[in-house]
Amino acid sequence: MADELIMLFGYPFMQRALIVGILVSLCAALLGTSLVLKRYSMIGDGLSHVGYGAFAIAASAGIAPLGFAIPVVIASAFLLLYITRKGKMGGDSAIAILSSSSLAIGMAVVAISGVSIDINSYMFGSILALKEEDVALSIVCSVIVVLLFILLYHRIFAVTFDESFSGATGIHTNVYNTFISVLTAVVIVVGMRLMGALLISSLMIFPSLTSMRLCRSFRGVTICSAAVSVACFTAGLIASYFVNIPTGAGIVILNLIVFLLFALIGKILRRDN
Repeated sequence: MADELIMLFGYPFMQRALIVGILVSLCAALLGTSLVLKRYSMIGDGLSHVGYGAFAIAASAGIAPLGFAIPVVIASAFLLLYITRKGKMGGDSAIAILSSSSLAIGMAVVAISGVSIDINSYMFGSILALKEEDVALSIVCSVIVVLLFILLYHRIFAVTFDESFSGATGIHTNVYNTFISVLTAVVIVVGMRLMGALLISSLMIFPSLTSMRLCRSFRGVTICSAAVSVACFTAGLIASYFVNIPTGAGIVILNLIVFLLFALIGKILRRDN
């Protein structure tokens, strides 16, 4: 099996998948902790559907997908924040409208243009679709996310748990909410190539929810989420090869198994106490 793994990761597309996947999983877990605790977890799902629409339009127009999708998804994140902040519409309603509309527009553009596009890879991801630019962007993105998360940790913690009190103490909560949303948008666009529009949000939700079954502090949940996310991705990538299932599906299923395992352990520990 060791020889087979060495041979497997000798392929360039597997190397790209491993690098992009580990970095995206790490960033998604760090951002996901704050999103889940603030009950913004569905923003990832909404932005991923916007990303699909942007990718579809870019592919139909023959322009660079990442160069077009990133600003579109970031603009959508700003729009969601504006709608929620102004109270013009509930956050869940705004996400539902934006995600369904983007998905419909993307599918309509593909149908009208007549361009041959592998819809399945956009929806569920494909490790064969990853390119060198995805690797470079994931490296830059991960460095920015990790550094900013460490430097701004205490303020992110404050905004996550009590936004009103944080604003009263002089913290610009809107700035930090925007910061988290923009980074979330970039991580989603980069990860969509690997996980697809329908599965990328799982990288932000599952690790945090899994860690919360056992950990009780924000720091503990964050560190545990990062470890669980990277471990599940790596194991899921390898397992999907041997079981012969789509990579994204394998990673999500493994995340589900680990979540159920942590939930069971947490329940046993609470019963003993």
